[in-house]
Amino acid sequence: MNEHDRYVLNPAYPPTTPRTRRRRPTGEVVLGVDTHRDTHVAAVLSLVGAVIGTEEFPASAAGYRELLKWARGMGTVRRAGVEGTGSFGAALSRYLLAQGVEVLDVNRPDRTDRRQRGKSDPLDAQNAARAVLSGRARARAKSGDGPVQIARMYKLTKGSAVKARTQAINQLKAVLVAADPNLREELAGLGNPELFRTCARFADDSKNDEDGEEAVLRATRIILCLLAHRIQQFTEQIQDLERRRARLAERHAPQLLTVVGIGPDTAVTLLVTVGDNPERLHSEVSFAVLCGVRQIAGPCSGRDRAPVGADWWRAGRHHGAGRAPASAASPMRRASAACPAAPPR
Repeated sequence: MNEHDRYVLNPAYPPTTPRTRRRRPTGEVVLGVDTHRDTHVAAVLSLVGAVIGTEEFPASAAGYRELLKWARGMGTVRRAGVEGTGSFGAALSRYLLAQGVEVLDVNRPDRTDRRQRGKSDPLDAQNAARAVLSGRARARAKSGDGPVQIARMYKLTKGSAVKARTQAINQLKAVLVAADPNLREELAGLGNPELFRTCARFADDSKNDEDGEEAVLRATRIILCLLAHRIQQFTEQIQDLERRRARLAERHAPQLLTVVGIGPDTAVTLLVTVGDNPERLHSEVSFAVLCGVRQIAGPCSGRDRAPVGADWWRAGRHHGAGRAPASAASPMRRASAACPAAPPR
């Protein structure tokens, strides 16, 4: 009589072996998160794609801890697919990276898949986890916890200040076009710096609001003064941000500034492109993808061709007679500026 027959005849066999409670699987699982401003929806999938659980958590520090604790209660979490790692999911991505979880940036689900399966937060979280399982999500999230994040905020703030200053300058000159002729003659021939300083000295010397041309002239001078002060404020902000950004580049990336043609602006742009965790870029090709010169498949052979800049150089040197020249505004012409010599084959 074998062990199975003994158990069938006597279900209590063996009498000395107590029954143990069935435990949850402790293998590796994949986490997917659909991020929002106030809440995050998380889904845990097994390595074969089976949905183990779905839950909603608040977008707060305590919510991040609860989310990871809940996911680890279903298995070992080594990878996580997060939507919006640069916006709503930025703080969650930093927390997961600090806890040793590899975070992959997931794009929004395909429209065809949305039409077939529907649109909901749990489905989006499951699709994020499936993107990690299938290999569609390969871009590792930026950590955003170092000097590069500081440089990114400086760059972002300076860009908005430059746009606002340009808008104020255009408004000031538009007001001058329709201003009183005597005021236009007074300000004619002045360069921008002197024009702004002169307009900033205009003061509201009116003691009553009278009607007529004098009131319009006084209002024009007041508007020119306000716009000039606004331009000066934005100029001071831009200069302060440039000094801070230059000091940051000199402190954390001095080797970039030693290269001919790379100043603080270009250095900060390169740092922001790479991020605080440059190890997420495994090769030069991965960096070329971020710069818009990734390798493309040939039309006939299907093999990978050289990057766009190098391909344009070879076409111009060796096959220029049989190809139309690229326009000055084409991506190939712009990319070729970074490739003055033939790259190694």
